Amino acid sequence: MFYKYAERNKRDITSHATLEYYLNSLADKKEPWQINQAETAIQFYIQYTKEIKSNSVEKINDWTQAYEEFSRISKIKHLSSSTIKSYRVWIRNFITFNNIIPPDELSSDNVRDYLAFLAIKQKVSSSTQNQAFSALLFLYRNILNIPIEDIANSHRAKQSHFLPVVLSKEEIKTIFNHLNGENKLMASIIYGGGLRLNECITLRIKDIDFERSVININASKGDKSRATILSESLISDIKKHIENTKKYYLKDRQQNIPGVMLPKALVRKYPNASKEWRWFWLFPAKSVSVDKEENCIRRYHISPSTLQKAFKQALDKSGITKAASVHTLRHSFATHLLESSYDIRTIQELLGHSNLETTMIYTHVASKNKLGVKSPLDN
Repeated sequence: MFYKYAERNKRDITSHATLEYYLNSLADKKEPWQINQAETAIQFYIQYTKEIKSNSVEKINDWTQAYEEFSRISKIKHLSSSTIKSYRVWIRNFITFNNIIPPDELSSDNVRDYLAFLAIKQKVSSSTQNQAFSALLFLYRNILNIPIEDIANSHRAKQSHFLPVVLSKEEIKTIFNHLNGENKLMASIIYGGGLRLNECITLRIKDIDFERSVININASKGDKSRATILSESLISDIKKHIENTKKYYLKDRQQNIPGVMLPKALVRKYPNASKEWRWFWLFPAKSVSVDKEENCIRRYHISPSTLQKAFKQALDKSGITKAASVHTLRHSFATHLLESSYDIRTIQELLGHSNLETTMIYTHVASKNKLGVKSPLDN
């Protein structure tokens, strides 16, 4: 269909402007997810067509050019800002490790040597080494067009088996006594529903379903959506918070500030959705900031560091010596449900785990005997 559209309108099929025109033409006909899917497929097609035209033999020999290509391909593949930031750091470290040799002189050996360096000299964990490998795999396959071979035999970091830190209900109560306002509400939502920190700070007004006592989490880790528990004890506080949040929304509308960030496919189908109240952040930032990609001013959600700093201060004041963080609240949510005899698969769904094995780790920290059974004498 894209090919016919370009041919009918006499447009260059490899032009990104043609792609934009085509996607806009779909806005009234297709669902946002379909438009998003079409965009990804066509971006790959455009990239492939350009490579064919250049015979796919031209290699990048300059790191400035490589970084430009990295930025372009990252957008095509819809990498998150955190993934892009992580990949940039690993690629920069990899380049430094290899004495900044030109990219066209690299081979699989350079990757193998760097992974070994991380494992042996830097003694990184297996998960950290895997992060580095993912970044280099992206670099080699998508930017430099260099095949990676025989990596299976490279020195791998020892896989660590650790149990998650879990706070008791009393410890959580003590920490919460040292939190207040918005920070206490966010921490309560995270513990009450087992959310990740990023899932909490990116909640929209529409995601809170008061009637069903449910929090809808959209496009979470792995681009999955799920529903989890909205604690009934929080409903009154959340409603008050929403009323207070509305002043930021009204201020933005009065000052004609562009709406909140939305998935591009949704913006194409519903151009004004970003300015609708239901799409506004549940926890908006107190001030607006620059959207570098769109070159405009807009309001983002609250920074994760806001709660992270407040939680650390509350932990210190409580005198608890466990190596706890905001994410520990999610671990505690799962463990406490398990201790209350809830089904492990129910907990898996609430946490949004793809693999049951990931959820099973909480069976090792739940305070029950090895049989997982509570004696009737203890009731």
